[in-house]
Order: sequence, then C-alpha cells, then structure tokens
Amino acid sequence: MNEKDVVLLGRALREHGVAVTPSEVVTGATAFSVIDQADREEVFLSLRSIFTSRVDDFPIFEQLFGRYWDNTPEKHVEREGLSKTTLQVRPGAPRRGLAYFLENWGAAPAEDSEPIKVPGASEGESAAEKDFSSFGKEDLDDVARVARRIVKRLAKNPSRRWRPVRRGSRINLRRSLRQSLKTGGELIELSYKERKPKRTKLVVICDVSGSMDLYSRLLLQFIYGLQNSFAKVESFVFATSLSRITGHLRNKTYEHALERLAAKVRGWSGGTRIGESLAAFNAEWLRRIDKRTVVIVLSDGWDTGEPEQLARALSQLQRRAGRVIWLNPLLGSSAYEPLTRGMQAALPHIDVFAPAHDLASLRALEPHLIL
Repeated sequence: MNEKDVVLLGRALREHGVAVTPSEVVTGATAFSVIDQADREEVFLSLRSIFTSRVDDFPIFEQLFGRYWDNTPEKHVEREGLSKTTLQVRPGAPRRGLAYFLENWGAAPAEDSEPIKVPGASEGESAAEKDFSSFGKEDLDDVARVARRIVKRLAKNPSRRWRPVRRGSRINLRRSLRQSLKTGGELIELSYKERKPKRTKLVVICDVSGSMDLYSRLLLQFIYGLQNSFAKVESFVFATSLSRITGHLRNKTYEHALERLAAKVRGWSGGTRIGESLAAFNAEWLRRIDKRTVVIVLSDGWDTGEPEQLARALSQLQRRAGRVIWLNPLLGSSAYEPLTRGMQAALPHIDVFAPAHDLASLRALEPHLIL
C-alpha cells in the first residue's frame, strides 16, 4: 500500500457513502508518510480515525481497506451509471484484535445474528452523486442532513483564543496560580481552559431566477438547514432584485417557508440581474461584512445586467469579506465552461469557484467555510 492507494481508498469510501472530504484525504496521505507503513494494524487504525466519523462506517472501511492493503482495489467505474452492491459483514468473521475489541467494547455477540447490511453500493444511482435536477420531495431531508453536518463541523472549529472551563485537558496555569493565593500559595484546585470556537459568520445569496428553477428549491433547503442549525447566518435571494429572507426561514417548516417566499419575493423564476442585486446588497448590508464572514453566492452566472456592475460589486464585497465563494450548479457538468459575460466578470473577484449540483459537492464545501 502506498500514498496513491490512500487517495484511491478515500475516493472508494466516498463512492460507498462515507463522508470523506478532500481535506481528509490529504490528511490521510500525510499521516501515511509518517507512520510505520509495514504495520498493518497501525495503518488501519490511523486511516480509520481520519476517514470515518461514525461507527456505522467501520465495516465499510474495513472491507475496502483490506482490498487496498492487498493492492486489489475494486475495478474503477465511471461516475455515470455507477453500479455497486451492498457490502456485508459477517459477525462471525475473523477480525483484527485491537480494532474488534474497540468496536465491540461491552457488547456480547449474538449467536444467531443476521449479516449486517451497511450503506454501500446499489443498483441505483449513488445518492451523493445524484444531480439536484432529478431530486424529488423525498430527497429534501438528505440536503438538510448535509447542512447540519457542516454546521457541526463549524461549531467545533477552534480559534486561537482561550476560555476558562470547569473541566478540561489543558490547565489554566495563570488562573490556577491566582486562585492559590487564597490558600497561601498551595495549588489545591486547578483551573482549566479550552479554545473558543471560531465565530464564523455566513452570508448566503441565492439566485431564484428562471434559469435556476431546477436547483433553487434544493439550494434553499440547504440554506434553510444552515440557518436553523447555525446562529450567524444571513440569507438573501435575488432574481431582478434582492430580498432578505432570514426571517422567513426561521422557526418554520421548509414547505411553509417556501410558500411564503414564493408569495413575498418579487421576480421569482423571472429574469436575472446579478450585478444590480449585489450592488443593492453592498449598499444596505456591506457594513455588516468583516473578515470573519464567508459570503456564498449560489448562481449559474446568467446575467442580463452589465458585467462591469457585477465586477464592481464583487470586488467591493471581496475586499470586505474573509472569503467569497461562488457555487454554480452547471459546473458539475464536464462540458460546462464559464463563458457567459456574468461569469467572466465574476471569476477574478471570487476566492472559490465550485459546483453545487449534488450532495457530494455540498459536502466538499465544508473546508472552504473555515477561515
């Protein structure tokens, strides 16, 4: 097994439903270069701790790891028309000593257990790579689930500042010494500290014009999931004009919120004036943007306005924000090229240009939201 196999293993895990991001693949390849590559157990436990976040993912990782360790990976299949089979793990099969012990701590094995079916390959299209244009109402929960996962990761992102806590792994020496003055300098009680979470602010501006109809409702579900799980989110939509929808998305079901939006937002499914809408945002809301703010623009770039106005508005926004991300659903197509006047004007003034056409692309957004 080599570093290339680690990258291929990460890709295979993602194809089998395990949420592995590009940043975790890079971390896995880096870790592989510093551990004992001849020790199968050490490599197994190290990569599993990086690539998995749920106990349910362990059986999938175990089977795929075995194939790549033996240099017998699955035959490569194209993204389109992906055909896979459900992975199965037999409870009675021999397993690695330490790995098995940790996974089954305190659990008694059942004698008549059925094979454990875990999310893997199926005859249908992979949900992570299913284009939003073919999503139905029953798929909305998957989009909200991705949003909640991103929010949990953001909440755990530590800053450089510290805060006192009652229990922790890091001793607050200064506070402990100060408290010891009450007992004549004896360190009887210790104080602890932990890093404060980073207070990243999100501003999401979504295109709801006619050209975005196939995607806008799913992307609004993503915004809804972000806003109702994360306190510092401001949400806007635009077609021919800009509308703030933060209040409409708060404390309501998504279906009800969507009905309200369709009734309140002017120009829904109409024409597109991206530059004019972003200029209106800057005029009223730019003062709230700072270097802790990530601005996300969700649009296909089809603009009926002047490209110079779009370039000026984005340039002004980029100077104030910590990061400007443009998510384009059309970028998910291998044949797409950003040749429209709007996209050509926007590209020099954005920090990240990425697709937003399926669940996998939304998961890949996560590292870009961390400042």
